[in-house]
Amino acid sequence: MEAHLTEQIFDIAIIGGGINGAGIARDAAGRGSSVYLCEQDDLASGSSSWSTKLIHGGLRYLQHFEFRLVREALIEREILWGIAPHIIWPLRFVLPYHRGLRPAWILRLGLFLYDHLGGRKNLPPTRKLDLTSDISGTPLKGDSTIAFEYSDCWVEDSRLVVLNAMDARDHGAIIETKHKLMSADRDENAWKLTILNQTTGQSKSIRAATLVNAAGPWVADVLAGKIRSNTKAKIRMVQGSHIVVPRLYDHDRCYIFQNKDGRIIFAIPYEQDFTLIGTTDRDYTGDPAKVTISQEEIDYLCAAASEYFSKPIIADDIIWTYSGVRPLYDDGASKAQEATRDFVLTLDAPTGQAPLLSIFGGKITTYRRLAEAALEKLSPYLPPSAVQRKGWTGHAALPGGDFEKTDFQKLVDLYHHQYPNIRKELIRRLARAYGTKTTLILGSATTEEDIGPFYGETLSTAEIRYLMAQEWAMSAHDILWRRSKLGLRLNADEVKALEAFIIAERTH
Repeated sequence: MEAHLTEQIFDIAIIGGGINGAGIARDAAGRGSSVYLCEQDDLASGSSSWSTKLIHGGLRYLQHFEFRLVREALIEREILWGIAPHIIWPLRFVLPYHRGLRPAWILRLGLFLYDHLGGRKNLPPTRKLDLTSDISGTPLKGDSTIAFEYSDCWVEDSRLVVLNAMDARDHGAIIETKHKLMSADRDENAWKLTILNQTTGQSKSIRAATLVNAAGPWVADVLAGKIRSNTKAKIRMVQGSHIVVPRLYDHDRCYIFQNKDGRIIFAIPYEQDFTLIGTTDRDYTGDPAKVTISQEEIDYLCAAASEYFSKPIIADDIIWTYSGVRPLYDDGASKAQEATRDFVLTLDAPTGQAPLLSIFGGKITTYRRLAEAALEKLSPYLPPSAVQRKGWTGHAALPGGDFEKTDFQKLVDLYHHQYPNIRKELIRRLARAYGTKTTLILGSATTEEDIGPFYGETLSTAEIRYLMAQEWAMSAHDILWRRSKLGLRLNADEVKALEAFIIAERTH
């Protein structure tokens, strides 16, 4: 493999295994380009696993007049739901009217635009709610008596990254995690990359006709210290933090709350037994790998949610927190929450030299459109097929998503019938994570003993081996916090046993 990679000149080399890098790799490989991607840690280990888990148009972006961004994102909602219905599904959001904040007519107008900008087809439209009689009013204070309910979608964000990487690999791309770019120089109309295998400590060289810097929060570091280029980084790092508390209410709808500072927060049912509350927006200047929630953010989220819920949320309620850094394009906005969520692609292609494309900004919802735009920018330097197959990612299912998007329950029922001696809750969790790939884990099992032993309640040896063989999982953290959120359920001894099993498997 090492010799093969050294001799081959790839059409595209991609630095970064987040949603943008994986999305570009999938699109390019599916069009016939040869693709190499390296990621210094695990797939989705940066910004792409720390989002609010939403495929959404961004209702609040309307107030900043980003109509094109909102329209593109709204169109993408149903496209992405269609290609990955196991990890993406519709949600209904309740927006209470709060006297003294945005007027009700403004909310109505914004939601009218939200319903009609993006050609909504399958998602239900906005409706008005009477909070004094609707179940969504039960956990709330009596201050708000009316609300508006609208549609958006949930996404398992880190799994979306992994599925794009898997599909890229299935189309011939080489994806290497724990491989770090050390340097990149233009060499005879190509890029010569020095890549460090952080597991073995060995280095190798890769050559590529084009180079994509999709390093997310590290995009500026890569430009400054790893690549000889004329591109100037214009990046604004914004920290977003979330808290997870025990489930606050019994129904399946979400809330979007207005705050007095002009921001909004979400409260979303999470992993059956919890509620996710977030996010914050504050400028960040430290190491993106070391970002953690601050006490100020904890206080802010607890206070903001307590403005609406009748039962106050306090710091002692918090079960888990997570923080991430959004690598936004620096458009000079005065406040972090006002910085654009749109993406900017910067091409450095001096005459007669290999091109470099750097990715700034973007959001998970529009990653597929970003990938198409990136390949359009690089099209003069790529094989003709890279232009001819444009748009294929919008109708080809991601791994496990090859079933009708409204038929998830039918898929679960099918597996219940096929595996009658396996717990229904286990089958449902597997179907939510792997879709039609669930049978690759369960195989010919007739009892749960056939896929065990188990680590925690539902994490089987068969699933662990599948994740290691097919999804680049190399540690307990990879499995418990990115391939799943089972870290919320395993105790310390179970995590220790899982890590020992993974180490034993990797040394065999």
